[in-house]
Parts: sequence; structure tokens; C-alpha cells
Amino acid sequence: MSGQASQSHGAQESGSRGGDQEQYKQLYDMLLNAIPSSVLLIDSKLRVTSVNRNFLTRSQRSLSDTIGCTLAEVFPSVILERTDIKRRILEVFKSNKPSSGQRMAYRAPGMPFRTYYYRIFPIVSGTREEQVMLLMEDVTEQVRLSEEMRRMECHLASVVESASDLVLSLDTEGRILTWNTAAEKLSGFAFSRVKGQFFFEFCHSAAHSDIKNLFHRMRRSARPLTAEWELMPEKGSEIPVAWVFSPMKDDDALTVGIVAVGRDLTEQRKLEAEQRRSQKLAALGVMAGGIAHEIRNPLAVCSSAAQFLMEDGLAAEFRTECAEKIQASLQKASSIIENLLRFSRPSDKQKMAPVALATVLSETITLAANQAKVHKIKIICQLPERCPPVSGVFSLLQQVFMNLLLNAINAMPEGGELHITLEQQGGEARISIKDTGTGIAEDALDKIFDPFHTTSPVGQGVGLGLSLCYSIVKQHLGSISVDSQPGQGTTFTVSLPLL
Repeated sequence: MSGQASQSHGAQESGSRGGDQEQYKQLYDMLLNAIPSSVLLIDSKLRVTSVNRNFLTRSQRSLSDTIGCTLAEVFPSVILERTDIKRRILEVFKSNKPSSGQRMAYRAPGMPFRTYYYRIFPIVSGTREEQVMLLMEDVTEQVRLSEEMRRMECHLASVVESASDLVLSLDTEGRILTWNTAAEKLSGFAFSRVKGQFFFEFCHSAAHSDIKNLFHRMRRSARPLTAEWELMPEKGSEIPVAWVFSPMKDDDALTVGIVAVGRDLTEQRKLEAEQRRSQKLAALGVMAGGIAHEIRNPLAVCSSAAQFLMEDGLAAEFRTECAEKIQASLQKASSIIENLLRFSRPSDKQKMAPVALATVLSETITLAANQAKVHKIKIICQLPERCPPVSGVFSLLQQVFMNLLLNAINAMPEGGELHITLEQQGGEARISIKDTGTGIAEDALDKIFDPFHTTSPVGQGVGLGLSLCYSIVKQHLGSISVDSQPGQGTTFTVSLPLL
């Protein structure tokens, strides 16, 4: 009985061990198949002893056609030759150390090429034959994205290097991180010379403080900032450059760097200077033509009257009339010259002083009231009781407003309304003179302040009034503008800084 019991107990133990092994095998298979990478176990004879579902699916092989097969039967020969995977497996068996990661391309029959990153690990067991584990990770998509990113980086780098503008990247303190070819050519400094240096060190010393302030603001700014600073080249004089500074943000919207794009303004400044010279010559031509035209008329009268005076037998009355015409023509020519001198030097020998604009306007309106009454024009004033004074010359400002009032009166030959308003806006006094007259044609608005430009009938004006107004207002650091619609009237607005 005891022998039978012993045999029965041994059978139970054997069955128990067999059940445990089966359970462990199932667990092993579950874990192996749960790994998202391809896993193969290989013995020292380079035969596959175990494989997971991921590899079988990707290689389109069955378990029975893989287990017990050699690497040459599982992988295409071209893969084994190009990757030298056999030698690496044997080295792992010999050294008992994991191999370094390698990349290989693998294509199952009828499937596109896939790229894998693989490593080989030794597996040592005291009771079983030594094996290695081949772990293969599909990195096809990562490689594609990496290649695409590399192409984009190369493209962007090519764009930056091919740009004719200066393109720099800087840290938030203003140190130079990159410096493109255009910057090297314009400045004469190689990138190795400027790398890590502060941006302001390569600009004119007068701008150093402004540059530091700009970089301080850039750390908190979300918008680009612009400036014009001279670049100091390695050789030669400073170069005017227009800069645009844009913040580089990270995922948390924090400024981690700054991109600076600069454009060489040398040629633009030359063109602007040429344009100014052309404009000056054109203005000089207009002025010369106007002077010649306006002075020629009184001189012609003087010449005719003088010729009559040289004749004998003239009646005393006619002789007196000729002399009076000569005198009047000379006075007109003198008046033209005096206005030209005022236009060029409106305040020579006159010092600025505090001026109450309400007083200037009140006295000027009083002087023009009779003229307005004759033309049946109603004057409507809106002058504040108190307004801060401006710095100016009383007589010159009165000349400006008198000119504008008389122009407005002349623009309303059939009568109308003349509105005069004085108001304070911020740090400026704004004077508005609005009429309900004939208005100014659109094509004449741009020329309204040009010397000798006039819309008055021949003989009634020389076209220096508004030019003189413009010159006086500019000399007072102010501005003058006009808004007009034909048939609806004109508004002149004078702005002067308050004290």
C-alpha cells in the first residue's frame, strides 16, 4: 500500500509541475506577444528558438515556418549581407555583452520597405543553451519625419543664407547665436568672430543705450520692434541699417530668443538724397519762374511809363500818371521781394515769447470783420475763455490767421459762413478756419502750399500767402493741413505746441 501511495504521490507532483510549466509558458507567450517591437530568440547555431506575434505579422510568416529555422531562412540574404547581423550576434555570444544599436531596412514579400532599429542582448541560463535576443523596433515613421525635418531645416538654412538681408538669431540678452552670409559680407566679420558677442558691440556707440533698452522690452513683448541703427563694419564707415526684431516663443509662450532682420539702407539713402535734390531743383525752378513772372509785370509797366516820359511835349497830367504807375509798380516789386524774404526767413531778428492765441484770433477777426461784412459773410467764433499760451511771434501768427481769413472770405463771393474754432487737444492748440465757399479742386490740394501757386484771378495774388503761412507755422514747430471738397467749402487746421 505504501508503495502504491508513493507512486500516486509522485504522479501528482509530476502533474503539478507539468501544469505549472504550461502556465508559465502561456504567461511567457502572452508577455512576448504583448511587446510592440519584434522579438526573436536565437541560439548559438543562429537558429530561431522563439518569436513573437509582432515579427510574424510584419514579416508575413507563420510560427511553424520560423521556429527552428536559421537566420538565412528567415531574413533575405541581402539584409544579412548589408547589416552584418550574423557577425554581431556571434560577437554577443562571445562577449556576453549587448550590442550597440543599429539601423536596418527590411521588406517582407509584397510589402514596402520598413526601417528598423535593432539591438542584440545576451540571455544566459544555467540549465539551457545560451541564447541571444534580437529586438527590432520599427522606426520607419520616425525616420521619415526626421528626413522631412532635415529637409525643412536645410531649406530654411538655404533661404537664410541666400537672403540679401541680414538675418541674425540672438538670445534674450542680445548675444549673437547665428549670423548669415549677408551679414558677413556687409560687416566684414566672419561668424566665428561674432558668435557669442553682444549685438550692440557691432553698432554705433550712440545707439548702445537704445539697443539695451530694446532687448529689455523684447523679453516681455509679443510683437516685433523696429529701429534704425548704424552697423559698424570691420573696415570703412558706418552703414545705415533698418532692423526688425521678432521674439521667438516656446510652447509656454515665453521668449527664448530673438530674430533680427536688417536691411542695408545705403542705396535707399542715396536715392532719397537724389530725390530731395530733384525736388529742391524743381521747387527752385517753380520759384524762379514765379519770381520772373511776377516781377516782369511791374517792370514792364515801369518800362512803358519810362519810355513815355522820355518823349517831349507830354502833358503834365500824363507825365504825373506815368510817374505814379512807375512808383506803384516799384512798390509791388518791392512787396514781392519782401514776401520772399519773409518766406525764406520768417522770423529773423524776432524772438519767441508766450502768445495767447485767443487774443491773436480776436484781433485778427476784428481786422477782417469789415471785409467779411461787405461780402455778406457771417463769422462764427468758438474761442475758449482760457487756453495755455504757445511760444511764438504775435505779428507772424496774426499774419498766418489773416491770410487764412482773407482766403476764406475770397472763396465766398456770394456770401456764406466762416467758422473759427480754437480748442486744446492734448499738448497742442488746434485752430480750425472753415468756410462754406467754392472749395479747392482735388488735383490742386497737393500744390496748395507751393510758392507762386495760386487759384486767384490774374493780378489779384502772387501765390506766396499760403507758402508764407506754411513757413511760419513750421518755424513755430507746428503743422498746417487742409481739407476741401469742391462746392462744399474748405477747412484749414493749424496745430501749435502749447507751453
